[in-house]
Amino acid sequence: MPELPEVETTLRGISSHILHQKIKQVTVRHHGLRWPIPHNVANILKNKIIQQTKRRAKYLLLETAQGTLILHLGMSGSLRILSRSTVPAGKHDHFDIEFANQKILRFTDPRRFGAILWTEEDPFLHPLLKTLGPEPLDRAFSGYYLWQRAQGKKTPIKSFLMNNKIVVGVGNIYAAESLFAAGIHPEALAEKVSLARYEKLATAVKKILRKAIKHGGTTLKDFVDSDGKPGYFRLQLQVYGRDQLPCFHCNTMLKAICLAQRTTVFCEKCQTK
Repeated sequence: MPELPEVETTLRGISSHILHQKIKQVTVRHHGLRWPIPHNVANILKNKIIQQTKRRAKYLLLETAQGTLILHLGMSGSLRILSRSTVPAGKHDHFDIEFANQKILRFTDPRRFGAILWTEEDPFLHPLLKTLGPEPLDRAFSGYYLWQRAQGKKTPIKSFLMNNKIVVGVGNIYAAESLFAAGIHPEALAEKVSLARYEKLATAVKKILRKAIKHGGTTLKDFVDSDGKPGYFRLQLQVYGRDQLPCFHCNTMLKAICLAQRTTVFCEKCQTK
């Protein structure tokens, strides 16, 4: 599934093409995504101008003077900028926005777990966004913040870190990588981790996410960025996807366990409870 760096990469890739552009036409080929695409969205969006593009967690916000289009890539979705001369849409190309500058923003989603929603209210108060935790790259996210929120939490720290009400956008890949960088065992109870270790963890999260964004996100089989080119941060992953391979730091064989129905790879020697 596209994680925060992939979504941020997508936002940066599409923004220069659609910002301040007027919407000429909208084509909806399949309304049945995770939630149905509003039936009248084509009429709603026609002739509106994209005034701002933002990201909140893994949601992309395309703001107009009259309201905001909220998009989520789901597990397999992608957004690409195409020209009008592009080949006809494929079976998984569910949604197109054509702009006055002859560019098309195309939403593709083979598994249909993504979302395209419209709101005329403050998008940050939308039910899907209003309970989200802080952004991991914002100043509000810190080791002290994590330590405070962890008090009384008997959940494994990896599950705690992946809880969007605690912090957004730290999915399976980046949680595993951050815990490895901080030397924390993924099964350590959140309430038992010290403030000093949380400070190290918050620093690791920020560093790894910034690095992933810089390198275009992590290459996953379902993700391509807005230019159709995969990211390549995966080449630098330390533990994710490396079960039964030697640790780069100590040469111990990495181990995989299942936490909250997600595979977690870690080093028993480098990561402690």
